[in-house]
Amino acid sequence: MVSGVLAVVTGGRPELLVWLLLTPVGVVLAIVDVAVHRLPDVVMLPFGVCAVAGLGGAALLPGAGGSWRAALLGSLTLGACYLVLFLLNPGGFGFGDVKLAPALGAVLGWYGWGVLLMGTFAGYLFGALFGGGLLLVRRAGRKAAIPFGPFLLAGAFVGILLGSRTV
Repeated sequence: MVSGVLAVVTGGRPELLVWLLLTPVGVVLAIVDVAVHRLPDVVMLPFGVCAVAGLGGAALLPGAGGSWRAALLGSLTLGACYLVLFLLNPGGFGFGDVKLAPALGAVLGWYGWGVLLMGTFAGYLFGALFGGGLLLVRRAGRKAAIPFGPFLLAGAFVGILLGSRTV
């Protein structure tokens, strides 16, 4: 379903192939993170490399809706920001999320800085709403650990949808 929505919204632009290749892996990562609160190292590096390399290939084709330079800068920026957040508060942010950030930064950065900010904010908003809901129904305390990867991935999905509509 996620791939179908991306296909409809993105249309026939070259980056659609990248979205369709990354989506199943992203869904599996979200499921694994919910199940075991980990994002596996064996998947994280190839996921990021595929995002950056795939978008580099898409940028070479006519009709691409984004910028590979912006994707690279987004990857570096989001990766660095998440690393700083982790170093400032290692208990509040998992290192798997730090390893996920460069891939999400590339994907969101492809459509520009505004989309990078919106997609990142959406992920945090989804996580905050989920955590707040758990608090309201008394299923968790303030210090409870929740898997954040699924929310970051959902935020990236929203960002791609918004970004592909504005191109």
